[in-house]
Amino acid sequence: MSTTKARDLRDMSDEQIRLVWKDAAEALFRLKLQAQTEKLAKPSEIHKNRRTIARCQTILAERQKQAASTT
Repeated sequence: MSTTKARDLRDMSDEQIRLVWKDAAEALFRLKLQAQTEKLAKPSEIHKNRRTIARCQTILAERQKQAASTT
């Protein structure tokens, strides 16, 4: 999975961000399992997926906070 930039995520809807988050979480799970059983071809993919998940969580939290402050 390629790294998704924060500006690209900000252009997406909440539902699209949740899908990216879910895909990254599934990929991270598979990579962690693979890392335990064999050597990874690209160990940096674990880090990239963790960062993508964090970006998704941050943007969704920002939007939630902004929505709460406007109401």
